[in-house]
Amino acid sequence: MNETLRDELLEMARRDRTVRAELVASGELFGVGYEPRMARVHERNARRLRRIIESVGWPGTDLVGPDGAEAAWIVLQHAIAEPGLLRRALPLLRTAAREGRARPRHAAMLEDRIRCFEGRPQRYATQFDWDAEGDLSPGDVEDPERLDERRRAVGLPPLAEQMEEARRRALSEGDRTPADQEAYARARDDWAARVGWRAD
Repeated sequence: MNETLRDELLEMARRDRTVRAELVASGELFGVGYEPRMARVHERNARRLRRIIESVGWPGTDLVGPDGAEAAWIVLQHAIAEPGLLRRALPLLRTAAREGRARPRHAAMLEDRIRCFEGRPQRYATQFDWDAEGDLSPGDVEDPERLDERRRAVGLPPLAEQMEEARRRALSEGDRTPADQEAYARARDDWAARVGWRAD
């Protein structure tokens, strides 16, 4: 166990949660675009996580314990302006999950996050966003008839449960349907292209 690395990862995730909570409380987090203060935290954490991965591979439970591995995954999930990092980490996280050093649901959620940013259907329907009807939903899903079976295989609850929880959390945090859905979608897609998630 690398206690120093574990402590560093826990601090990175704590800083992320703290800034997010402050921005939720002030009403600044939600809206059109990527909130700059949150973006800076994510970018700083991503730079450090990249160096960690280059040095030790995926920091799994064997190296940093369950809470350290959870913190590493949170940092990775939030490194959304770093397509190369997320794409590089996915096979490492899948291997760690197969070897029991990471949670299978973490690899599934990372795969969905990558697919969403690339504009492709999700496999596990774990990522939610505001759709054209103004609802929080997972959007397009690959092979929807077998979705809950795939979710169960990686330790995820049925989609209906997760969707209810996501909508409840959005309501409690003040995240609402964008007033201008077209502007919201355009800003999201422009950002995804600008940082390298999508080809021009």
